[in-house]
Amino acid sequence: MNAFVQKAKYLLLGVLTGASVALAQPAETVTSWKGFDKVEFALEGTSAYYVKPRQARPGNPWVWRAHFPTWHTEMDSILLTRGFHVAYINTNDLFGHPQAMQRWDAFYKYLTQEKQFAPKVALEGVSRGGLYVYGWAKRNPDKVSCIYAEAPVCDPRSWPGGKGKGQGSPKDWTRWLDLYGLDEAKAAAFDDIPLNDLAGLAAFKVPIVHVIGLRDEIVPPDENTYPLVQNYLKLGGPISVYPMTRGAQTLSGHHFPIEHPERFADFIEQHSLPGQKPLPRTPYLVPNLGLSQSLEKFEKTKAGTVAFLGGSITHNPGWRNKVSKYLQERFPGTQFTFITAGIPSLGSTPHAFRFGRDVLQHGTPDLLFVESAVNDRTNGFSEKAQVRALEGILRQAHAANPAVDVVLMAFADPDKFGDYDAGREPTEVAVHRRVAVHYGAAFVNLSREVYDRVRAGEFSWEYDFKDLHPSPFGQEIYFQTLKELLGTKYPESTSGTSVLPKPLDAFSYERARYRQPDESTQRKGFTLNPAWEPNHKVPTRAGFVQVPMLVGEQPGASFELTFSGRAVGIAVVSGPDAGTVTYRIDGQKTQTLDLFTQWSPQLHLPWYLVLADELKPGPHRLRVSIADRKNPQSTGTACRIVYFLVNE
Repeated sequence: MNAFVQKAKYLLLGVLTGASVALAQPAETVTSWKGFDKVEFALEGTSAYYVKPRQARPGNPWVWRAHFPTWHTEMDSILLTRGFHVAYINTNDLFGHPQAMQRWDAFYKYLTQEKQFAPKVALEGVSRGGLYVYGWAKRNPDKVSCIYAEAPVCDPRSWPGGKGKGQGSPKDWTRWLDLYGLDEAKAAAFDDIPLNDLAGLAAFKVPIVHVIGLRDEIVPPDENTYPLVQNYLKLGGPISVYPMTRGAQTLSGHHFPIEHPERFADFIEQHSLPGQKPLPRTPYLVPNLGLSQSLEKFEKTKAGTVAFLGGSITHNPGWRNKVSKYLQERFPGTQFTFITAGIPSLGSTPHAFRFGRDVLQHGTPDLLFVESAVNDRTNGFSEKAQVRALEGILRQAHAANPAVDVVLMAFADPDKFGDYDAGREPTEVAVHRRVAVHYGAAFVNLSREVYDRVRAGEFSWEYDFKDLHPSPFGQEIYFQTLKELLGTKYPESTSGTSVLPKPLDAFSYERARYRQPDESTQRKGFTLNPAWEPNHKVPTRAGFVQVPMLVGEQPGASFELTFSGRAVGIAVVSGPDAGTVTYRIDGQKTQTLDLFTQWSPQLHLPWYLVLADELKPGPHRLRVSIADRKNPQSTGTACRIVYFLVNE
């Protein structure tokens, strides 16, 4: 048993299984609120309470009030009589700042885990409470049943800024600027406000109703509600506006009586019941040794490097950006370096050979996220190759930083659904799990989670998740599960006490690296192009165009490469005219390799080909020639090499 696994045996059982550690029970005081029991307590130093109905509805539905909890309580009273809880945590004067959002996360976790409140909550935001409900809902759209907003602030430049038609509040504006660390110029460009980033909320079809006064001069609707409604509708979100026109309009139109509060209680009840309990996330989390080393470093040293290594699902904006933002908000005083090393179409073998250049040259990770399960299947890498590549990445990462924490992620695609339907675990998922356990890395089985949720009827692949390149809905599914992993309580680390285990495969790519095309010799018909660009009008990948390339286009062209190591390969750009090559290593039997792929007609695809990876240690010689035959679908016989691959 390796040292990593031995160490893992001493972790809490809850962490090993992905279960959350029980939260400390705060002292409670029970008072009365309109004849209902009001339970008051302090959560992590912040005052909070919830009001209990006399008879709770099944599933414990609840309403969460933000700011001004004693204003217009008619709807709350109605909902209490209907079996809803009403909850509040005092984050006043934080204007929806990430500090408040962290406290809201803790409050939600406490009520749903310890008090068994419903997983989805109805949010109620009055005036500046809009900053809170939208701030939290955008960060947690899967946890929100509906939003009721009353004269809500949706743009702090309107209130308290007073930069438009509104009166503003100079004192509160100064506090808001100080809290967010902004000056006037930066505030004008600040975009983390309710009006923006509504795609996830809209993707979950969270119903929203705004109750407004048409003559509101404090929070003018045309600077707050109307633009938010327009933005939300364009994204497909359900939203409506109810103007209150009956009764006295006071405080410059910002205060008004609520007409028919029972109708808005109906709105919340309709969208909260029957309560549906989604599948828990913990079965899809395998923390193994956990993430304590990196999370403690972020907290204690106020510095950290986080790297994201993967294909297009990592390259594209979405879960990666949300993870980065979450870490910045959770560790507000920490200076982060984020390394984005996602390149579309690439899987574990390319990741192993490019890890030094694309990750380590930009910094030494404390926390590393790795995904390759989708492209490994699509690109046809064998199980053996996947093991060698993934553990090669981990061994390179640990060589650079023995205290690095690694998260291996298996993302979803329809091909894997067929495996699950047949009762078997996809090979790529099994490899990720096996390598993660061996090295103590965390493993997140998002592939199985998406499959299970689709089969449970929580959402559809076609209309919600939509593609292996996830929609905003799918990106939220990925992020929320990763957030659960990051938010798990881990035992304190014992950094430096573990010894890297022996490789699963003696030929793992732990010394994989690039070698440049100009290192080739004996070139005949091959030339070095210092900044290659295609003649074909098909797309290219960034980093694989306008870069040095060894190019041969005619049959018979050849070159040689001398190298020292146990593996050798080529990274080519395979376009519509990709040819076929023959190669020999150390004068052994000649082998043939077709460079054309199913994607070549539409893309100059970066394509990584390992020619041999079980060589004896020491010097070797590779000879490559362009064959006089080609794939019938190819328009030429080109061979364009952007890197040589060597595992020393």
